[in-house]
Amino acid sequence: MKFGRFNIDLSAGARVMGILNVTPDSFSDGGRFYVFDRALRQAERMVMEGADIIDVGGESTRPGAEAVSADEESRRVTPIIAELSRRLTVPLSIDTRNAETARRALDAGASMINDVSGLRHDPETARVAAAFGVPVSVMHIKGNPKDMQDDPRYDDLFGEISDYLAESVAIAVRAGVAHDMIIVDPGIGFGKTLAHNLLILKKLEKFKSLGKPILVGVSRKSFIGRVLGGLPVDERLVGSAAAAALCVLNGADIVRAHDVKETVHAVKIADAVRRAL
Repeated sequence: MKFGRFNIDLSAGARVMGILNVTPDSFSDGGRFYVFDRALRQAERMVMEGADIIDVGGESTRPGAEAVSADEESRRVTPIIAELSRRLTVPLSIDTRNAETARRALDAGASMINDVSGLRHDPETARVAAAFGVPVSVMHIKGNPKDMQDDPRYDDLFGEISDYLAESVAIAVRAGVAHDMIIVDPGIGFGKTLAHNLLILKKLEKFKSLGKPILVGVSRKSFIGRVLGGLPVDERLVGSAAAAALCVLNGADIVRAHDVKETVHAVKIADAVRRAL
């Protein structure tokens, strides 16, 4: 798959996407990388540790999070992306629901859009992806970040998620995005209970029926803390690495991670097992 000037062969092995939150209220890092220089150093560190893609986000999508304007989101991410695009040797992804933020980020040097709304929040985002010719990851979410964890229920968990993702793919294609530039994400923790999350991980291969690469984000999420007896965010590294390995064994092509070095190791072992003859 072509990410701007970069080519990543997803068929050659699972990849790790490093998470760079430049928000003051991230659930996972408490805004530690909100400062420009600190964010640059963290991105460079993740690349040294083996990240294949860096995903830059300027709006928190933790449960209960309030939306921010596209202008504020762009103010947070655009300078970082512009500088990183000059420094790094891996592609940059912009994690946004807003078309204008995506456009500014792509102009600054990003080469992928990661939309947690599955192209539903801002219909123009799909057209931006098409105009720039970049990959777009479409994620399933039930509701929005502010209310998504308010008693989420499904009559058919896999059917409803698959239908939502299939429609997101259709939105992208209608806007002119090439079929081979679309990635799907079942949205772990985005409008799902603990039981939903565990079932999705167990049966992740069901989403292969969509015919697209699968991206999954499990890093440091609350379901890991709950399974491990209520561990806080900063004690979920081992659980996150284990979950990432399970994702790869069950069909994930890309996993998002805060702790890149450990996740890269876990993914390499899981991928080797998956490919063993």
